[in-house]
Amino acid sequence: MKEDREIANRHKDIPGWGMDADPENMPNYPMKNYTGADHERLNYQRPPIQPRTVEVLHSNERPGLTAVHGTSTPPSGISGAIRRFAFKHSESTYSHWIPLVLADRINVIEGIVQDLKNGIVPNLIAERGWKAEWKYNRKEFMRNIALGVAVTAGIILLLAKKRSKT
Repeated sequence: MKEDREIANRHKDIPGWGMDADPENMPNYPMKNYTGADHERLNYQRPPIQPRTVEVLHSNERPGLTAVHGTSTPPSGISGAIRRFAFKHSESTYSHWIPLVLADRINVIEGIVQDLKNGIVPNLIAERGWKAEWKYNRKEFMRNIALGVAVTAGIILLLAKKRSKT
């Protein structure tokens, strides 16, 4: 109980804590020293538009591209089709964000398949951080592995059962 009070009172030792409690010592007064230069931003010239060399997805709530945009990985494959679908919807809807999350997950699988196609065997243990998980979070790591094996086995059994019926 005594420790709780000590912890609750420690904030009083922080320099500047509660500085706005004293109305005579308000750090935001005067709020601003107007110099007249504030209106110079009205003469702002938009930077030139970055050339579009690949497909760039952008919000349907904006009339055009921003002046600078990323082009490192244009949408491609199944994940690209899902992203194109997502960008047809408003950013305020689940039909925009959920497909983007799904596309990210699918893009990881596409990347692994592409690596294998190019003769590169991905080091999933290092890339997924499993070594650190094993070292620092072994119990949770083992639970996640067991859950993944159970879900995968369940899906395989379900698919095998469906296939045997047909």
